[in-house]
Amino acid sequence: MPKVHVTELVLRDGHQSLIATRMRTEDMLPICGALDAAGYWSLEAWGGATFDACVRFLKEDPWERLKKLRRALPNSRIQMLLRGQNLLGYRHYPDDVVRAFVTKCADNGIDVFRVFDAMNDLRNLRVSIEAVKAAGKHAEGTLSYTTSPVHGIDYFVAMAKELEAMGCDTLAIKDMAGLLTPYDTEKLVKALKAAVSLPIHTHSHATSGLASMVHLKAVEAGASMIDTCLSAYSEGASHPTTESLVAALAGTEYDTGLNLVKLQEISAYFREQRKKYWQFEMSGPQVDTRILVSQVPGGMISNLTNQLREQGALNRMDEVLAEIPRVREDLGYPPLVTPTSQIVGTQAVLNVLTGGRYKSVTNEVKSYLLGRYGAAPGKVNEEVKKLAVGNQEVITCRPADLLTDELDKLRGEAEGLAKSDEDVLTYAMFPDIGRTFLQERAAGTLTPEPLLPAESKEAASCPAIYAPSEFNVTLHGETYHIRIKGTGHGGEGQRPFYVHVDGVAEEVLLEALDEVEVTPGAAAPRKSAGGKAAAGGSKQRPRPTHAGCVTTAMPGTIVDVKVKPGDKVKAGDGVLVIEAMKMENEVQAPVSGTVVQVHVAKGDAVTPDQVLVEIQPE
Repeated sequence: MPKVHVTELVLRDGHQSLIATRMRTEDMLPICGALDAAGYWSLEAWGGATFDACVRFLKEDPWERLKKLRRALPNSRIQMLLRGQNLLGYRHYPDDVVRAFVTKCADNGIDVFRVFDAMNDLRNLRVSIEAVKAAGKHAEGTLSYTTSPVHGIDYFVAMAKELEAMGCDTLAIKDMAGLLTPYDTEKLVKALKAAVSLPIHTHSHATSGLASMVHLKAVEAGASMIDTCLSAYSEGASHPTTESLVAALAGTEYDTGLNLVKLQEISAYFREQRKKYWQFEMSGPQVDTRILVSQVPGGMISNLTNQLREQGALNRMDEVLAEIPRVREDLGYPPLVTPTSQIVGTQAVLNVLTGGRYKSVTNEVKSYLLGRYGAAPGKVNEEVKKLAVGNQEVITCRPADLLTDELDKLRGEAEGLAKSDEDVLTYAMFPDIGRTFLQERAAGTLTPEPLLPAESKEAASCPAIYAPSEFNVTLHGETYHIRIKGTGHGGEGQRPFYVHVDGVAEEVLLEALDEVEVTPGAAAPRKSAGGKAAAGGSKQRPRPTHAGCVTTAMPGTIVDVKVKPGDKVKAGDGVLVIEAMKMENEVQAPVSGTVVQVHVAKGDAVTPDQVLVEIQPE
């Protein structure tokens, strides 16, 4: 028997960390036979951001993915990451939804549930762990590791004792940002071994360059399980390399029993398959020691990079990374892991891009400050709290105690679209995109986001810039936001361009009717354009001209319109809710007055240079 067991992360956290969770099921299944025979303790293949990515981007049914993986991995434990009372969404769910979700996960093939809470609030873990045990599955209680004035060894030891008392089978140290150092790991593992009898499982992202040393010191201190990722998707914001740690421990008392040659063959498959996802590759340094200060977790780095790129603000990453620890301190030092990493990260982005700290505050930050995610580990900044939520009362009970059962209500809302309990739960996780997914499935129109062809990669990375790569086009009264993502090779005067039109990926075939010589660095000549514009563009909206023009700080999608023409509003009243970077942000009236025109509706894509609502000031 191996003395150290290995959990392989290539099917979940590896690609979540490096290519924004974009690996498709069709690229997993062909290699599952080899993974199944490799001898891993478990294969992490579900949970985390995979559910969201399947529904939002890949247009795959996440439950069908799980069923297919279960059939393809008959001899392996399939492991998932579960966010306690948040499940796989970004809010707390009532207990009946939590129990139903865990039961269906178990029914469809999950064997091991790693259950964590972003706040390390044990009240948010109890129902999930009870449901896992009731289903006869393996419950892995989790310490969301972080450092702060309120987080130390005694804090985590006390938490571990409670998790053992809840009936957990193993204990995971989840170092989502790569903050553990080797000798701190040794001290923590030894303290936990002395306090609880549970096997200890270590998980550490390689972002800061310390994770392989962390695993080594952990096993020397008594940890018996480690998380690693095959080399095709390892290191950087991902995890230490499976092959490397297998080699490091081979022939010692910690030998994993895994075959290095077979692992390399599996990794070769993934390395080739990864090439098709080049457009989602995370940019930036392989080792980023800035993380030791910002504490941004590995799974968030690639998404944050993509989100800033979509805002045209990738050059402001350093500012965002510097702002994140300041926001975290203001909020009482929550660990940065989903959803708190998104809550803190998105607010930091807003603080940087809007030109003022807390000039715009997301609804999620407001809910956090009101205690609706759980108890803050440390003291929150009272000035920020007052600015965000005023004198509203902060709850002190378990947040889910304020929620009533809603499974029957969800079934009613999804009636006609949901064909199974699993469909109802998909709708429960993400009502808007879940409904859209179920509607498109029923209509037979599910279309995954396109994978740009390999030949456009070279053009996209070309350093010479001959023309704008992002611009607005106004045609027949409609304005379209165009971003060029790459270009392919054509023939006979034709060439394909891969663009985003109002955020929707499109391929445009351009046929040159004349030739214009352009000098590198010079502005491209302006030429008239013809042809049919892409469907689904946003309505042409006026540009802001006075103080009563309501705009958004960043591109997003309208999820709620709270006013109509004729309504009286006061400065600071919420008039719109916009989803950006997976977080909802209330847009407030800049002045007191009367609403004279609303230029948007729910579902519209909007950009910062547009007037969304017009108010006649008093």
